[in-house]
Amino acid sequence: MIMGSNSVVDMIEASSGVHFSGFHMDGLEQRQKVEQPTTSAHENMHKQPFVIGVAGGAASGKTTVCDMIIQQLHDQRVVLVNQDSFYHNLTEEELKRVHEYNFDHPDAFDTEKLLSSMDKLKHGQAVDIPNYDFKSYKNSVFPARRVNPSDVIILEGILVFHDPRVRELMNMKIFVDTDADVRLARRIRRDTVEKGRDIGTVLDQYSNFVKPAFDDFILPTKKYADIIIPRGGDNHIAVDLIVQHIRTKLGQHDLCKIYPNLYVIHSTFQIRGMHTLIRDAQTTKHDFVFYSDRLIRLVVEHGLGHLPFTEKQVITPTGSVYIGVDFCKRLCGVSIIRSGESMENALRACCKGIKIGKILIHREGDNGQQLIYEKLPNDISERHVLLLDPILGTGNSAVQAISLLLKKGVPESNIIFLNLISAPQGVHMVCKRFPRIKIVTSEIESGLNEDFRVVPGMGEFGDRYFGTDDDDQQVVSPSV
Repeated sequence: MIMGSNSVVDMIEASSGVHFSGFHMDGLEQRQKVEQPTTSAHENMHKQPFVIGVAGGAASGKTTVCDMIIQQLHDQRVVLVNQDSFYHNLTEEELKRVHEYNFDHPDAFDTEKLLSSMDKLKHGQAVDIPNYDFKSYKNSVFPARRVNPSDVIILEGILVFHDPRVRELMNMKIFVDTDADVRLARRIRRDTVEKGRDIGTVLDQYSNFVKPAFDDFILPTKKYADIIIPRGGDNHIAVDLIVQHIRTKLGQHDLCKIYPNLYVIHSTFQIRGMHTLIRDAQTTKHDFVFYSDRLIRLVVEHGLGHLPFTEKQVITPTGSVYIGVDFCKRLCGVSIIRSGESMENALRACCKGIKIGKILIHREGDNGQQLIYEKLPNDISERHVLLLDPILGTGNSAVQAISLLLKKGVPESNIIFLNLISAPQGVHMVCKRFPRIKIVTSEIESGLNEDFRVVPGMGEFGDRYFGTDDDDQQVVSPSV
């Protein structure tokens, strides 16, 4: 059935539903076999949680900061995991000399059990967190606390930044920085009231263990923090900004949490409807080109927004001064032939007189890539480059094209890679190989099938766009 213009309009208007973007954590290998997911697989696919690490000295206000974050994220599923829950049980010999035991040393914690619990939570499994008793120094006195998978996991503790394996779990690292005198006063009050210790014991422990451990183990981890909060829970502005950032990240695709240089344009019903049309095998060439051009224009405009700008003042017809910005002048496009040429018109429509170079990469098998043609501006090393290709699949061709631009002297940070759809495998390959380039796309795909084709995909894009596809055979999307 051929889709007419009326049905096209109807589909755009009727398109609705939540934007889905699949993500395979095991899709790092270039040649890994990925089955085409069914609808039920889509529905059951686990979404990666946003993990926040909160470190700082004892009594610095870490728990207060965590409580404030949880309170402001009341409409999200948030769980708090305390590093204190993972203290080792003291042996009989250690109990006899408990006042000489250093609870602020990294070896005091069962880090392996902490890693195991966090791994299960990240993979959507409920865990039982120990409930450590600071009077008996055992975790078997009270029943364990059942913690369910959540959208946000906050891991709090004095040494959560010490072990690199724990740090790697975190999407955001916060260090709560509070004056030493304030921390001591809080510790005296807390340990005498909550833990039943006398003040002399608390002061001795502070002098012998707490302060030296802070200087030797805790303070050095401050350098790993993404955000440092002075004054702890008293700093409401800092907490508000953190919560705002968390909400932004929660609205992003999982890959955007891993790679800050990946940008997925915000999905709307219009964008979702256009994707529905160009992915439909029954859509006519005319409609495919029309709605592809609309989507490409949106991606190009978003990509241009990542270019540098300078402030500029102009005089309006009313004689008023308007403070605006001046566009980046040193810019060019580079299309990966042939599909990338479909994006050139949108770029020309946005950037008058822009120079556009071309790269042709011949495929020989799944891994063999051979560059057979390139025509680039002579001064490309002095320009920002918009690399054009509508589909990012395995990432092989993209890596070779980017490598060529680097050889031509283009700084990695000056390259913006624009595409309509991206497979997680290709994103992993490009972002890990070139962490300073930017990728702008409109949707993240489920992955690659056994033939290394993008799924669900939109077919052989170049053939459908330029009208050279075989009408008697459905051709699937190539891996780029």
